[in-house]
Amino acid sequence: MRVAVLYSGGKDSNYALHWALKQGFEVKYLVSMVSESEESYMYHVPNIHLTELQAKAIGIPLIKGFTSGEKEKEVDDMKAVLEGLKIDGVVAGALASEYQKKRVDRVARELGLKSFAPAWHRDPVEYMRELIEIFDIVVVGVSAYGLDESWLGRRIDEKALEKLVKLHEKYKIHVAGEGGEFETFVRDAPIFRARIVFDEMKKRWNEWNHSGVLEVRRAHLEAKQHS
Repeated sequence: MRVAVLYSGGKDSNYALHWALKQGFEVKYLVSMVSESEESYMYHVPNIHLTELQAKAIGIPLIKGFTSGEKEKEVDDMKAVLEGLKIDGVVAGALASEYQKKRVDRVARELGLKSFAPAWHRDPVEYMRELIEIFDIVVVGVSAYGLDESWLGRRIDEKALEKLVKLHEKYKIHVAGEGGEFETFVRDAPIFRARIVFDEMKKRWNEWNHSGVLEVRRAHLEAKQHS
């Protein structure tokens, strides 16, 4: 089956890609939607420009779609990109967002495509443990009480996961960030031929609404050391 993976560069879209390849699907394209709105209901925004570097590391063509981020119209913008591709299905990283999954499913149905969401309704802690084992994940955006500026640039490992579980118990933060509490970027994965190294970064923190973004201004690919 020929598929396109909706790809933001974060943990969930990388899991979707990882799953699709394990299924034996022919992943023809990675599709990144670039939104002008930081408040997009559908799409990941922080460091979306780095999906070009990730696609190069993976070796799968990247298709970029552009949207103003206007609610509902941004879904039509995605549809316009997908309907121009010779594919049989679309794979998304949706975990718990009914809003996103329903819209991806609807677009797929209208285009006669199969829709896959391999992480859908998985247990968040179990899911995160699996991701930690296979990916190098770093936090590039936070927007929830309990997550402060120190989380920007932090690698998600077992210790970070333990902290997220405690924050969930105290503040009801979704352990996998599905409520938009935090955004991630994957620097390395088994499917990457080279890993991504951040060269220049800047933290933008807004004390007023307790949110922030790690802007990666320069990054490069580095060959992996093979034993």
